[in-house]
Amino acid sequence: MEEYSSVLLFILQVMATLFIFVIGSGVLIAIVMYIADMLQTTHAIRRNYPLIGRFRYLFENLGEFFRQYFFAQDREEMPFNRAQRSWVYRAAKNIDTTVAFGSTRSLRPTGTIMFVNCPYPTLGKDAVKPQPVTLGPDCARPYTTSSLFNISGMSYGAISKPAVQALSQGAGMTNAWLNTGEGGLSPYHLEGGADLVFQIGTALYGVRDDNGELSDEKLRELAGLDQVKMFEIKLSQGAKPGKGGILPGGKVTEEIASIRGIPLGLDSISPNRHPDINNTRQLLDMLEHVREVTGKPVGFKAVIGAYGWIDDLCLEIKQRGIHSAPDFICIDSADGGTGAAPMSLMDYMGLPLQESLPLVVDMLDKHGLRERIKVICSGKLVNPAEAAWALCMGADFIVSARGFMFALGCIQALQCNKNTCPTGITTHDRKLQRGLNPQNKAVRVKNYIEHMEHEIGVISHSCGVREPRELKRFHCRMVIEDGRSKSMQELYPYYQEQPG
Repeated sequence: MEEYSSVLLFILQVMATLFIFVIGSGVLIAIVMYIADMLQTTHAIRRNYPLIGRFRYLFENLGEFFRQYFFAQDREEMPFNRAQRSWVYRAAKNIDTTVAFGSTRSLRPTGTIMFVNCPYPTLGKDAVKPQPVTLGPDCARPYTTSSLFNISGMSYGAISKPAVQALSQGAGMTNAWLNTGEGGLSPYHLEGGADLVFQIGTALYGVRDDNGELSDEKLRELAGLDQVKMFEIKLSQGAKPGKGGILPGGKVTEEIASIRGIPLGLDSISPNRHPDINNTRQLLDMLEHVREVTGKPVGFKAVIGAYGWIDDLCLEIKQRGIHSAPDFICIDSADGGTGAAPMSLMDYMGLPLQESLPLVVDMLDKHGLRERIKVICSGKLVNPAEAAWALCMGADFIVSARGFMFALGCIQALQCNKNTCPTGITTHDRKLQRGLNPQNKAVRVKNYIEHMEHEIGVISHSCGVREPRELKRFHCRMVIEDGRSKSMQELYPYYQEQPG
């Protein structure tokens, strides 16, 4: 009994000593920080309120998390609200996506979109799956696909190895394509056997020679891969039109440097445009050259701001011949996503998809090029209704990046540019990547694609059409300033229906 008491007394003494040490250390650290704050001249708050002023920065950092989880309503958070994210999470996990009691979405604000249901909806037995669409019919190797919803460009480097593996494997389980992003083709893009769209960015990563020029030899090597179905020349990106890609040096590992052909550990900043594409003629020259070398469909991706050049492009195509037309145009929205961009561009540059998509479709109609040039659209289209709206306005395909990040488990922590992504999606920290299991997340990617296409179909059938690409502008309405809704066909009449 005495031995037990002695041991217990010893343990209590040690705990007391540790407690005093911890408290003493805390007090000492607080004193050092107090003195440091008093002496520094950089931060006025910390100098005027030593030690206490430091809590400002702590609360500032915690603020976004408190807003997301405790204070924000389901429909008010940006860039994606809780309702949007929750639907993607449920779809990706293949759990019930239905909701109870009533919608939390207000139908009153100007710009609200709603679909017009048909009194005689399409029966299940009459519905058909999305029909095959051929891109590049005049190419040596055209691409025919029935996919509707696909994975937009996210470079290996901007996102992690397990993230690319999950996207590749998930797309490979469906008929969706995967865009490589401008960072070049990695072995992980090929793992899942998915159809690939190789993106040629302004720095020509993956297709550049030792002098940084476009390499026909590397283009042919890529075209020789059966998985690479198309090539996309990236002119601009939604969140940063007029600014090249930005990959912080901390993300430029030895492998990424090798794939891109850039120095290890240094910031990788692409030019703000292709140096050899300075006008419409040079753009068409580049498109024709890549198509001739690869034998596969080639198009371009752009944010629409100034739009007169689209008219010039169509006129130049008609002068050269329809064979010179891009096989597709991918329209990105001004509210598109990125890993890193200046706020001045992210907040203020370019037109949103709601305006630019019908504008481009109508210009192609005007010049008789709509059938020849397929339209792909991107930018915050992560839920079925948003994608269905784009189909009503004339899109042939929808692509998404951030939607698939949510499917992988993204929590919108807004740390994509810091290599500290807590879900392992946009970081190369192996400890953080450990939480992202590619095999598990690949199934979520597959589920998300299947749920998207299914529910886009549900909307289509409610509107009375057999398949989503039969949706027209009159199937959709928008709330205008006086609180009433107006048909999108009245707001954006088809070209042939315009007066004169």
